Amino acid sequence: MRRKEFLALSSLGFLGISCGISGRHSYQKNMAIQLYTVRDSISKDLEKTLEKLAYLGFKNLEIYGYNGRFFGKTKSEFQTILKNNGLQVISSHHTTGRTDLHDGTLLQNWEQTLEDLNFIGATYAVCSYLPEAERTIEAYQKLPEILENKGKISKQNGIQLAYHNHDFEFLKMNDENNFYDFILKNTSSDLVKMELDLYWISKAGLDPLVYFEKYPNRFPLWHVKDMKAETKDFTEIGNGTVDFKKIFEAKEKAGLKHWFLEQDSSDKDIFESISMSTKYIKENGFFFK
Repeated sequence: MRRKEFLALSSLGFLGISCGISGRHSYQKNMAIQLYTVRDSISKDLEKTLEKLAYLGFKNLEIYGYNGRFFGKTKSEFQTILKNNGLQVISSHHTTGRTDLHDGTLLQNWEQTLEDLNFIGATYAVCSYLPEAERTIEAYQKLPEILENKGKISKQNGIQLAYHNHDFEFLKMNDENNFYDFILKNTSSDLVKMELDLYWISKAGLDPLVYFEKYPNRFPLWHVKDMKAETKDFTEIGNGTVDFKKIFEAKEKAGLKHWFLEQDSSDKDIFESISMSTKYIKENGFFFK
């Protein structure tokens, strides 16, 4: 790392986090981040961004935006960058392809996507987001079949499919279900797992523990991010209202395997926000027990 970058990290307090303990990566061997958090930095320089994250102690990644290439890189180029920084991709975000017609979606060239994810060592592929046009009752009624079919193909190719929520899935679909429950009830617990976003379910006013009890072992992936009390905006982990201690105490019931730090936006420099979140994570070791 060049001296200028070293000083920049130091000014944000990163060196105290990374080096104020017994060695790099020592407090959390598998600390992970969803790269959407640093998308602006990635758009400027992918390699420097990943180098910085690795220096801060991140080992595992969840990626986004695959469209036949990884952030504009071939799979071989991207894999080399990962190896150079000691990074591993655990999971990758994808849309359905019903309205966004490009490669890398569930309905467009999915087998090639799975082949490329296998090449870089990923083990999960996640349906990440439904555009507004896909949030009609008719569209939701067809969604479980899409997830089931692509989940089966994914499983056959060594990848576990999962579904990531926002808050709109918790709107009522009918007298019996919200849309999220409809997806859970109409997909196989083996073929379609869930990536629970703790911010969005909290913003919707629902309790993750209720879902862990109703659907045990269905939630191997989590997005860990916090919510401001007054505005409900995104904030650093530990600065908001989400009761992470209570949620993490139920991780075995949930079936948690991996969780990713994420912050969609910040009123600070995003790396300062990451610094604050990782400091809170380190100080609350219950995350890693």
